[in-house]
Amino acid sequence: MPETMTIRVIYPLQDGRIVLRVDDDWNHNVEAASRNNERTIFEFHVTTNQPYLYFKPCIEDRNGWHWSQGNNYLAVVNAAEAKEIYPHFFSSLAGTISEPIDFYSHILNNSHRLRLYYPPGYEENTLKRYPVLYMHDGQNLFFPEEAFFNNEWRIDETMNRLDAMNVIDKVIVVGIYPQDRMYEYTQPGYESFGRFLVEELKREVDANLRTLATAANTAVMGSSLGGVVSLYLAWQYPHVFGKAACLSSTFTYRDDLMQRITREPKRELQIYLDSGWPEDNYEVTRSMRDLLLRQGFVAGRDLLYFAFPEALHSEAHWATRSHIPFQFFFGKAPKFGAS
Repeated sequence: MPETMTIRVIYPLQDGRIVLRVDDDWNHNVEAASRNNERTIFEFHVTTNQPYLYFKPCIEDRNGWHWSQGNNYLAVVNAAEAKEIYPHFFSSLAGTISEPIDFYSHILNNSHRLRLYYPPGYEENTLKRYPVLYMHDGQNLFFPEEAFFNNEWRIDETMNRLDAMNVIDKVIVVGIYPQDRMYEYTQPGYESFGRFLVEELKREVDANLRTLATAANTAVMGSSLGGVVSLYLAWQYPHVFGKAACLSSTFTYRDDLMQRITREPKRELQIYLDSGWPEDNYEVTRSMRDLLLRQGFVAGRDLLYFAFPEALHSEAHWATRSHIPFQFFFGKAPKFGAS
């Protein structure tokens, strides 16, 4: 039985018109059913006999014909809402990584180096605002020549691939290089480090980039000691960081997180925990998972946990599974009924 779905294309069109091309006939134009006066929102109604379809928006203007960049978009019939996309037509297929930025902290009285990952189309489609992921050990994220033993996390490649798969929202990544990770990522150093992130860095990022600044759209992530400081930040500042990913975390080494979670009220957070096995902080991660479940977190809803057989405590292994918390936090799951 034919089904009609709504596709909404959001783009700051300056000239020409936007049409859709659809996989049942890539040579036929689907015209917009409506558009707003500002020529920024174009709504299309597409009918199909299939449970899904692939499509691409195109611009026809005085300079010719322009397909949107990147892979074809996927729309599924059983989605509860209109399919909204923010395409780009004239910029790079892949996201971009900034040059190193030295950010001075008055709280810490030192500078931290940063690199930012901007998703594909960030500069071109200025109508789009983005969730933000703050990641620790920024030197290990993007370039092998900067990373520990030349093993990078390949964060840009993973984000680009998940975007191409149509499974996550596009995300800005802020990679923070540590000055002294043994101090900044553990108690008591993570207290002043947390103030630096909340009172200085995040404010600057939100003031200068097109972010979605709410806690629900702000995540923090790290491995080993970086996982400890990630959970500390979310637990201490749940109104700022609504999501925390903690890979192979050294819980109980130099932190009081288990004591705090035991005695303090549950936070409205999404938490991802994992480890390898054997070793790789497997036991303390299991203990933290069980504590969070006892305190009211629900597996699969606001807590996700995995143990990976034979996985080692290394950048290479963390890189292979970073896509899992990305999908948990930023996935495009449909919303049915009341939230």
